[in-house]
Amino acid sequence: MSSSSPLVSVIMNCYNGEKYLRKAIDSVITQTYTNWEIIFWDNQSTDGSANIFNKIDNNRLKYFYAPFHSTLYSARNHAIKKSKGDFIAFLDVDDYWISTKLELQVSLFTDKKIGLVYSNFFWKNEIKGLNYIAHKKKLPSGFVLDDILKGYNVGLLTIIVRRSALLRVQPPFNSKYNIIGDYDMTTRLAVDWKFGVIQTPTAYCRWHGGNLQIIEQGRQIHELCEWIALSSKNYKISQNKEFVKLGSNIKRMKSVYEAQNGNYLYSIKSFFKIPGLKNKLKIITAIILPKAIFNKITGR
Repeated sequence: MSSSSPLVSVIMNCYNGEKYLRKAIDSVITQTYTNWEIIFWDNQSTDGSANIFNKIDNNRLKYFYAPFHSTLYSARNHAIKKSKGDFIAFLDVDDYWISTKLELQVSLFTDKKIGLVYSNFFWKNEIKGLNYIAHKKKLPSGFVLDDILKGYNVGLLTIIVRRSALLRVQPPFNSKYNIIGDYDMTTRLAVDWKFGVIQTPTAYCRWHGGNLQIIEQGRQIHELCEWIALSSKNYKISQNKEFVKLGSNIKRMKSVYEAQNGNYLYSIKSFFKIPGLKNKLKIITAIILPKAIFNKITGR
């Protein structure tokens, strides 16, 4: 790798991540692209994470101990401020990369209009010991705002962002969010920047039954409702035809969630307000069927 190759800062946030941490770090160390740094932000872990990280003798690994414990997206913002790279990548401590990830993706940034590069990835089911490809259809590239609003398919663990692009969406992550901060950032980037894509998987995302989005479905829906309200003030996003459809879909998700948690009155009222036959059918099905059966037939 040429010494003139741009520096990639790998943001690795950690809070009690000792179980999988070494695998994540090793997947960066073994990259065929060698001009990188790891910005390790320890969000006041109480396990052995710091010891695992600091025992690795490599001057490209940079350790920072948070002065106070913060939310995940706030922690990511803090870590980004410590980085020096021309490009920023993200890797959580329970995920890992294939060895050619950075080399494959950095090469796409020769197009100066590309602000972000992402890829497909594998879901690694830790319970069943199986791997599943995340996206079977071709991933979109170029100006992808329509595609993102229609169906989000950008995995944070695969993202590399041009620093100059990230500086134009400050702060990178909205600290009010706990679940959808990467969705918010990616959508804002898609307004003005082209996205490059590697169609093959470059990373493994572990599913171990404790992932935040799975545990806190209610909070995710609440944050999406807030995001819709906030983004309605952004003309470039709100005037997109897919934005209106997304708003209806999120309202339907909330209605289904409320029905599954016994708030049938809310769901019934929503049934009469939300447009679209498919949305109405899902709401009434959630009201009528037990949660386990509804989840089974809808693949949830």
